[in-house]
Amino acid sequence: MRQINNRIHGATLKQYSTTFLLVGSMASSAHIRASGEIYHADANYDAIKQSMIAEFALTYHDIPTALHNYTVLAIKSNSTTVKQRALNVALEQNDLKAALDIATHWVVQEPTDVPALFYLSHIALKAHEYELASETLDKILNIDPDADLEKILVGIAPEEAEDRDFLLQALGSSQEKDNPSILLMIANLEAQNGQFDQALNTVNRALKQRPKVTGFILMKANLLNALGNEAETLKWYAKSSHKHKSNLEVRLAEVKYLIKINQSQLALDKLESILKKWPKEEEALFIAGLTSIDLKEDEKAEKFLVELRYSSQYQNEAYYYLAVNAERKQHFETAKAYYRLVDGSLYTVSRRNMINIFSEQEKLNDALRFLTQERVNYPQHASFLYQAQADILKRMNNKKAAIRLLNEAIKNIPDDPELIYSEVLLLDPYQDKEKLDKLLTNLLKIEPNSPTYLNAYAYTLALQNKRLDEARQYVEHALELAPEQASILDTLGYITFLQNDFDTASQVLEKAYDLSQSVKIGVRYAKSIYMQGNLTKFSDVLQQLQKNHPNDPQLDPLKSLLLSPSIKKS
Repeated sequence: MRQINNRIHGATLKQYSTTFLLVGSMASSAHIRASGEIYHADANYDAIKQSMIAEFALTYHDIPTALHNYTVLAIKSNSTTVKQRALNVALEQNDLKAALDIATHWVVQEPTDVPALFYLSHIALKAHEYELASETLDKILNIDPDADLEKILVGIAPEEAEDRDFLLQALGSSQEKDNPSILLMIANLEAQNGQFDQALNTVNRALKQRPKVTGFILMKANLLNALGNEAETLKWYAKSSHKHKSNLEVRLAEVKYLIKINQSQLALDKLESILKKWPKEEEALFIAGLTSIDLKEDEKAEKFLVELRYSSQYQNEAYYYLAVNAERKQHFETAKAYYRLVDGSLYTVSRRNMINIFSEQEKLNDALRFLTQERVNYPQHASFLYQAQADILKRMNNKKAAIRLLNEAIKNIPDDPELIYSEVLLLDPYQDKEKLDKLLTNLLKIEPNSPTYLNAYAYTLALQNKRLDEARQYVEHALELAPEQASILDTLGYITFLQNDFDTASQVLEKAYDLSQSVKIGVRYAKSIYMQGNLTKFSDVLQQLQKNHPNDPQLDPLKSLLLSPSIKKS
């Protein structure tokens, strides 16, 4: 039954081979005009010819023709492969009506074919035909009372409460309403409706009939957790793990819950017990390694993670956390050796950590050489590596070398926005006006709706005190895309201040300061209030800034403003 579910949820039904299409093409070339026009299938065509026409229709994006031909084929053919392909095409095109027609005719032709019934129930649910779905589920359970229906709602569970109520009503009035699989579906829907107590009662009814089913055991635990009953959740996990000692999934679920509620030591004890029974279980080894790191049990962490060095699933994670563990013990060369072995999604963070080690060792030149070699070994990460090298050169106060490197990088990887932006951040807004303008213009061509790049262009223009109306348009657009970003609000405040729009400036800078607590933004906020002439509020804001940022020299110019005559009275 699991295989049937996989056929439904995998969404990958059997495709026709190239050879098949070529044979079909030769057999029916007379029926396809050179103009590309594709005819509908005639009832006398054989299945191969009709399939070929449907496939060519798909190639030419003539979806109605493809669906028509495959629907006709599915209804008239006894071939399971043809029906599956027809369903696949209908579902790919999200044509639920065609899919429902195909699945319905399949079941009419083969009323005891359980895969066909699974397709029909799945599609009926997707199409919100809940009574049909319920009737079809009854038929499945009449043929196979132990059918696994647990995942049939995955990805197609009704999103609206009204739809869930319709489905609950249909399932509740079905002939098989007391079947454990149906009860689990009902419990899932009740839980989605927030009816956790009712869902718990429903799952308990299912557990009375099938106390060993993992899905039922874990759902009860999840419902107890959703009800906020930690003691009962722990008690249920402990009971289930003790009673089902050979159920790895249940025992690992208990461990994960213990970690979630900060009982890591107990979790590690249970993991060690699990690993005595399943010494090569990779997920248990990985969780044990991370938990050991959290508990500062470095030797245990290394013992568990070393076992995963050759794991296809956890190898990169194991190397990464072995490096983290070594770095924490200040075994820096060992840490670097492990970081070098990390690839995949942890590649960039591992290299950043390596750079930090080089920096702590005052070996930034070694870091530069290492990153140059990395560009040879990992060309797919060249953009990140160039940026990392430029950042190191900047740290070494060699901005010119950093800019030269980024120029080389942009030549090698043109139109990479991150590389261009890295150079933008290094250029002087006063001395490099033309180059900045060119790079920023290019950035907005590549990503016209990036709030970061829009803000960068607006801020650069503000620093140069030119084209302020254009700058304001850029930053206002950025603010539409990222309304709660302090740096963008700050730019808008700065520009409106330069435009003498002090009311807008004070409003947006107040919000920017509340979000960031940046003293620099706070100073701009205070100045905008001063320019409004509201000395009372200015004094209050200054006092608050002095409280939040005591002895900060950036506040000194504000203090002198109190001694100056106000611009206008509040």
